[in-house]
Amino acid sequence: MTDTRMKRRVVGALCKGLRQAALNEVEDPRDRRGRRWKLGTLLGATVLGLVAGCKSRLEVEQLTEDLSPTIRQRFGLERRVPDTTLHNLLWQLEPKSVLPVMHRVVRAAHRRHALDPDELPFGVVSLDGKSTAVPASDDYYAQRQTREPGHCTGLVRTISAVLVSCPARPYLHLTPVPAATNEMGIFARAFDELMSVYDRGDLFRVVIYDAGACSKDNAAHVRDHGLHYVFGLKGTQPTLLDEAKRLLAARTAEQCDASSEDLDHGTVTRRVYLSEIGSGYDGWESLRMVIRVQTETRDATDQVTKREERYFVSSLPRRRLAPAQWLLLIRRHWRVETAHQSRRARTPVPASVAVCPVPVAGPVTDPGPGHETHPCFGGRWRPAEHGSRMPAGAQRLQPADKRSRH
Repeated sequence: MTDTRMKRRVVGALCKGLRQAALNEVEDPRDRRGRRWKLGTLLGATVLGLVAGCKSRLEVEQLTEDLSPTIRQRFGLERRVPDTTLHNLLWQLEPKSVLPVMHRVVRAAHRRHALDPDELPFGVVSLDGKSTAVPASDDYYAQRQTREPGHCTGLVRTISAVLVSCPARPYLHLTPVPAATNEMGIFARAFDELMSVYDRGDLFRVVIYDAGACSKDNAAHVRDHGLHYVFGLKGTQPTLLDEAKRLLAARTAEQCDASSEDLDHGTVTRRVYLSEIGSGYDGWESLRMVIRVQTETRDATDQVTKREERYFVSSLPRRRLAPAQWLLLIRRHWRVETAHQSRRARTPVPASVAVCPVPVAGPVTDPGPGHETHPCFGGRWRPAEHGSRMPAGAQRLQPADKRSRH
């Protein structure tokens, strides 16, 4: 296939996807007065920049300027899109207003069978916590990490849900993690949000998460929805981990149930060891399996340079998968670690996040029992509208000066 034909196909697919996403239906946060650009055009230019590998809004502006007239017409870009215009939109945009776009695209792909599993008999969704460091903190969207004088760092954390059972690995949903909680505490809400969107589509039947969400309550919550789970197992569950090691740790490489070998800076061998466990062990009513995955890396001289041991628990009966598929299932979970990683870019901070140029005096204000009104949960409360919640010495972010360039 020639480069020209490939470009035409990529542009055609991207244009069709943008039309399907219906970006103009996103809630527009801008003032009605002075709007010179359609919302869908600006969001489409942002998506185009991401696909093209742009790492900043200035690079997106340069891209829209360098496009040929034909391509610009196909994307509805009459002229160059200023980076300050993108900034003034993106810093006001609420995450929950963009999520329906993702949901529409995924459901449409599922209807045309573009997301069918390739090597597993059912769909698998992998959830994982992600975080992005920003020079801001409001103790709601961004969790404060430092109090050094003249410096402020916050972490904007999310729970990402990725469909890892198909080659495309699309994002299914994204749940912001409030500063007052962690992955364990937010798992049930993140899972409920995911199910509220995809409950009727039979898109996935197994949920995978690392040890950050491994608990009896979370396991029961997944089973209550008729799905199966695979959780990572670490020292946070000491009794269960000790039992898993008792059943599996003594088994040698020759006793593994399945193995795979890859070339990645050496020879990487992965082995899976499976064992059934009695239902109801240590109060885990739905538990059926404990799994050990051993990863061994050898150099060119066949010397072992690295060895890792990981343990997992699952409610899925052993007979549902062949041994090689159990190993594949665990390896697919690691796809969420590399799928669609954010590029290091100067990302606009949401309007509700305050930039803190000076250290905060005293303890961080606790959200209290009314945290359900946090914007992560779809409430109406906004930190930018309640100065009493704002840390001492904080400053509001303002729209960029139209004359400035970033």
